[in-house]
Amino acid sequence: MELVTPGIGLMFWMLVSFSIVLYILKKFAWKPILQSIHDREDSIEAALRSADKARDDMARIQADNEKILNQSRIESEKILRESKELGDKYIADARKLANVESTKMIEEAKRVIESEKVAAINQVRNEIAELSISIAEKLLKSELTDMSRQSKIIQNSLDNFRLN
Repeated sequence: MELVTPGIGLMFWMLVSFSIVLYILKKFAWKPILQSIHDREDSIEAALRSADKARDDMARIQADNEKILNQSRIESEKILRESKELGDKYIADARKLANVESTKMIEEAKRVIESEKVAAINQVRNEIAELSISIAEKLLKSELTDMSRQSKIIQNSLDNFRLN
């Protein structure tokens, strides 16, 4: 029966050795172990607080980034709109200037054409007059060789002159 019930001596020595081990553990091991556990808890708690703070900071930074991104979109749309309006204005001004310049060029061309036309007409008249004088001179030389014919031509010219 000794197998089923332990001996009193064995129990006493087990209790004494357990108490010594417990005293040694309490004296030398419990404080460092509990201190390391408390330090570990504090570091985990600090890490959780810093993670929460980092999460809050990230959320704030993300909100700021979204705000800045929206402002930059608005600014870029405004700049694009203004540049388009400015471009349209420059195009309109260029068209007006081109129309004015083309009108001036057309008017100048018309004046040049008109002056060239007048000069050409005058030149043709002068050439016709010279040619007419030359022909008349040749005709008169051939016609005025006879004196009776000369009298007749003078008389006809005088009659025509009085009628006009």
